Amino acid sequence: MLLPNQLTVLRIILTPVFLFFFLSEDPLMKQISLGIYIIAALTDWYDGWLARKFNYITAWGKFWDPLADKILVSAAFLGFVFIGYVELWMVIIIILRDFVITSLRAYADYRDFTFPTSYYAKWKTFIQMVFLYYLLILYVGKNTSAIYLHNEEIFNLLLNERLIYFSMLVITAITFHSGITYIYKNRKLIGKLLNSEA
Repeated sequence: MLLPNQLTVLRIILTPVFLFFFLSEDPLMKQISLGIYIIAALTDWYDGWLARKFNYITAWGKFWDPLADKILVSAAFLGFVFIGYVELWMVIIIILRDFVITSLRAYADYRDFTFPTSYYAKWKTFIQMVFLYYLLILYVGKNTSAIYLHNEEIFNLLLNERLIYFSMLVITAITFHSGITYIYKNRKLIGKLLNSEA
């Protein structure tokens, strides 16, 4: 198996490990979870760089690499559902949208159809990642006494329930809208893909 694909597998393996550490009651394990998430995210950048630089592009990688990304991001969102930071219904919309579009693109690649990635979708992913890092860093900081003590007001302000709720609401709306927009713009390609099965 090529190194980029190995990194993709590693990212999938690290996802439940991250979630286990993240949901632990031990502050040290929460800190470790942040490191695991960063390492997992870096494998995404690195395997993409390797694939482009050395042309390590395989059908397996084209299918699993984006799926591994969605698994990691979905796990992080679900982790925040479990601790009560975000609403489950919002996360369900985000997960469904991302897996539907990712599966559609993967199947299109399998059938030798090319579905482009829009700049809108890239911005959607960027906004999701910024929000997740924001929550992860603040949540870990809040659960690290050396950081949290004497900074309670700052953490309470940055982790304000209404701020998080409306930020998540905007991200959910953008994610959903980008999915609808993507399907609409590629409706002809989707039609050809479906008709090719007949």
